[in-house]
Amino acid sequence: MEKKPYYISTAIAYTSAKPHIGNTYEIVLADAIARYKRMTGYDVYFQTGTDEHGQKIQEKAEAAGITPQQYVDNVAGQIRQIWDLMNTTYDRFVRTTDPMHVQKVQKVFQKLYEQGDIYKGSYKGKYCTPCESFWTESQLVDGKCPDCGRPVVDAEEEAYFFRMSKYADRLMEYIETHPDFIQPESRKNEMVNNFLKPGLQDLCVSRTSFNWGVPVTFDDKHVVYVWLDALTNYITGIGYDADGNSTEQFGKLWPADVHLIGKDIIRFHTIYWPIFLMALGEELPKQVFGHPWLLVGDGKMSKSAGNVIYADDLVKYFGVDAVRYYVLHEIPFANDGVLTYEMMMERINTDLANVLGNLVNRTIAMNHKYFDGRIMEPCAAEPVDEELKQMALALPAKVEAKMDGLHVADAIDEIFALLRRSNKYIDETMPWALAKDESKKARLGTVLYNLLESIRFAATMLKPYLPETADKIFAQLNVEDKGVESLATFGALPVGGTVGQAEILFGRIDIQKKLAEILGEDEKSAKKQDKKQEKAAKKEEKKSKKVEVPEGCITIDEFAKVEMTVCKVLACENVPKSEKLLKFQLNDGTETPRQILSGIAKYYKAEELVGKTLVACTNLPPRKMMGQESNGMILSAVQEQADGSELLHLVMLDDAVPAGAKLC
Repeated sequence: MEKKPYYISTAIAYTSAKPHIGNTYEIVLADAIARYKRMTGYDVYFQTGTDEHGQKIQEKAEAAGITPQQYVDNVAGQIRQIWDLMNTTYDRFVRTTDPMHVQKVQKVFQKLYEQGDIYKGSYKGKYCTPCESFWTESQLVDGKCPDCGRPVVDAEEEAYFFRMSKYADRLMEYIETHPDFIQPESRKNEMVNNFLKPGLQDLCVSRTSFNWGVPVTFDDKHVVYVWLDALTNYITGIGYDADGNSTEQFGKLWPADVHLIGKDIIRFHTIYWPIFLMALGEELPKQVFGHPWLLVGDGKMSKSAGNVIYADDLVKYFGVDAVRYYVLHEIPFANDGVLTYEMMMERINTDLANVLGNLVNRTIAMNHKYFDGRIMEPCAAEPVDEELKQMALALPAKVEAKMDGLHVADAIDEIFALLRRSNKYIDETMPWALAKDESKKARLGTVLYNLLESIRFAATMLKPYLPETADKIFAQLNVEDKGVESLATFGALPVGGTVGQAEILFGRIDIQKKLAEILGEDEKSAKKQDKKQEKAAKKEEKKSKKVEVPEGCITIDEFAKVEMTVCKVLACENVPKSEKLLKFQLNDGTETPRQILSGIAKYYKAEELVGKTLVACTNLPPRKMMGQESNGMILSAVQEQADGSELLHLVMLDDAVPAGAKLC
């Protein structure tokens, strides 16, 4: 019987930097799903890869003094090494710089242009380089990119646009009639309410301000916008051809069963990508699953926050399967998960060392101790055995129900429920007590057989999630992994054979000792980095000493010492007994309001200034004015009038600029 195809893909990783453990979670999650589907009889095709074009890549390459191709070759190599380190079983690793992909993207762009879906225009708006995204003023949040929170820049250039609005109603209808298309449900609601219902704007699909991208064949000033380039990998990688010469593989695999992506790029995959496919006349993927993030402590992982943890470091400390277990089990279906070294070690100790490792180790050890390793016939059953047997037999169906909805963490919980029940069974049957009574030898053999068989069930079902560990368990049982089909009956473990040697699967970790070791290594690494920075600073210092500063000028370092902070006026009042002074209470982005006194009463009324956004120098020493403390100075400009008098203007900013922002 021919196996049913199953096509799963991850988002392709952006080659701007080495992926951290949060990025790595996605490939491990996809691998667990792919392995499970293979185990349950599907012909799986699992695709991943790297997204290698765009302005950000070009800028990073220029800063590094190498070509963009050299830059992406290096980072793509790092990404692939980590994917392999995590024991992931992808079938294809696509790179968007592959000549095959480039040619196919060019054909897609040409086809969409020729049928009128792409037209030439010009773009003026806000651009976020890290996200490679254009925004309108109204879409910004506090004046910054709504996706990543970073600053945006004004951009104006000639560009090609895709007519998104042409397909918006059709996409809305599709989403409404295919409730599983966007998962989890919260992601669907976000896309419909925040993007589709307000109305789609036409999408910029080419750029001229940089050249690191797929060239537009009929207009050599333009390169294809990175999202149109990147998203098409899901079809180019399996043989799609816009000329109508798609391969047999494409016909077999498309539409994809699931695109597995991070929740931060859900818009591109559930609005732009489906519309591109509609325009090409192709079916939409069956499901787009926007998984949550893995947070470090209480924040999103980022280099700027200094909280990045890499998968290869975690593997060095804890091993591949321990890392796989943590990321798969600790990230809920629709909510962000949290990672700290302490939490990871606690989970290893409680689940992997105690529940799993201890069960396998002592069961194999008891079998050696009481029967020289031989697997005895289960010929002395008692009522207490039945619950364990029924729980084992029900396990495959329970895992299947969870995996059908991609509730991977819950599927793992089902397996560990059987392991916990097996540990409880040991306490109920007390094999050590049975071993003291020769007349209960048959009962002892039965108990140990039931435990070995339960472990076989658990190991079989653990294979997609902890593949190395499952193989080690089968080696200790001294039996082959015969797959999920072998779990149809409880009792398939061959009687008369011998078990292998008991080995520790996961040792208990001394958390404080291990933490000291990890932090010690981090400290060494930090010291190395500090030395590098110190060296660079000295070099810069030498450079600056050589520059002569003209009289009346200051150096950039002196200017950098002035701290200019955006402040919101919470309250303002006249200072008693003073005609000049106004007293301000300011929100400067900290918890405590900042008090500043300013001699501007003859230019402004106090009540007019409440709610305004001003700029203040906030690193001046406090000083007393009319017996009250002033902590800073509000910036203003003085205009000389024709009659010799002066007019003062406070420096006021747009209210969209947040309190606490720094002028630089």
